[in-house]
Amino acid sequence: MSEAREFSVAGYEELVAAIIGRGYEISEFGKAEPTERHLVLRHDVDMSLDAALQIAKIEKRLGISAHYFVLLRTEFYNLYSAEGLAAIEKLLSFGHHVNLHMDASLYHEDELEEAAEWEAGCLQCITGTEVDMISFHRPAPQLLGRKELLAGKRHTYQPKYFEEMAYCSDSRGRWDHGHPLDLEALEQGRALQLLTHPIWWVSGDTPENTLDQFLEKRIIALDTSLAENCEVHIPGRFSSMGKDRK
Repeated sequence: MSEAREFSVAGYEELVAAIIGRGYEISEFGKAEPTERHLVLRHDVDMSLDAALQIAKIEKRLGISAHYFVLLRTEFYNLYSAEGLAAIEKLLSFGHHVNLHMDASLYHEDELEEAAEWEAGCLQCITGTEVDMISFHRPAPQLLGRKELLAGKRHTYQPKYFEEMAYCSDSRGRWDHGHPLDLEALEQGRALQLLTHPIWWVSGDTPENTLDQFLEKRIIALDTSLAENCEVHIPGRFSSMGKDRK
């Protein structure tokens, strides 16, 4: 198996390079044309800002920009923390776009418009830049192909980006729509929205082991932070939890 087909940091770089090698040009959502060889790189940051930064550094080295969609309401990271703010600052300094990854399941359908406006406004306060795109986290079927704007903003599942352009995602650490390099759209020279989730690419391991490693790192980080903020806590007692489970 070639590196371009591996879920690894090197594999991601090789994959992007392979698509560009077929005559594709990196494009933003707002400038992408379905009938052109335009490649839109989209990253939904579901779990790890650190993983996002690792991928972002590769793209910076390649001289290309991507769209990073971050969650405002999640248990996995905190955009308002020192670490979260530093990550956003780095993404922007690398020349990437930072937009809203919205978990629509947290709201009733009639609340989506107001919720999107509120979340986008909060994220704009963090980034200091306009939030003009939204992606949905684990979208319900009725959101796929939705034509309407949301809070006056485009979203990644509008027909232009999800149906007229080719779409390929690595959800759950696999290519359910087929590997990007095997898509008929690439042979036809049609635009491609390539959705990746940075967490799957940074360990070079199976999805299951990747998540175990992520969980262990989170436990260690929380353990350390708890000790720094409360002298009652004795750090290190849970460092072998993951090993004990295996």
